[in-house]
Amino acid sequence: MADENSPLLKKLRWKLFLLGTFKIPMLGRRRPGIEVINDEKVQLKIKLKKRSKNHLNSMYFAALAAGADCAAGLHAFYYAEKYNRKISFAFKSMQGQFLKRAETDTTFTFNGGKAIEAVILKSMETGERFNHICDVEAYNTEGEIVATFKMEASVKVIP
Repeated sequence: MADENSPLLKKLRWKLFLLGTFKIPMLGRRRPGIEVINDEKVQLKIKLKKRSKNHLNSMYFAALAAGADCAAGLHAFYYAEKYNRKISFAFKSMQGQFLKRAETDTTFTFNGGKAIEAVILKSMETGERFNHICDVEAYNTEGEIVATFKMEASVKVIP
């Protein structure tokens, strides 16, 4: 498990910052914070601020989608670091259910790390691209589910 002071967690936080700054500005403006990352689980938080609010003072759906994207995608980068490999990673599709207004900071949880590892290992063996459905849940500060997402990840290990 990557604890608060682990070099892997620090490296992933730095990579997330660089990704948000130079490649995906929408993500950079949301400033997601990694709370937990280990072989099975990713948990990150996006704060409800002026730039993430909509006209109803709840989290804008694009900010919710960015959080889900990040939560599901971080495991691919986690395992790429773990196996010292480069990967090509993208989402092919996304389905979101918005159950309740996210009127507080929102925590995104993805518990499918082992499945992502299996896809990466399979791609390392064959050199092919594989897809996997990732389920992400978003919670408010009271622990209530505010949204769920099904995201289809496409992963290929680059030789």
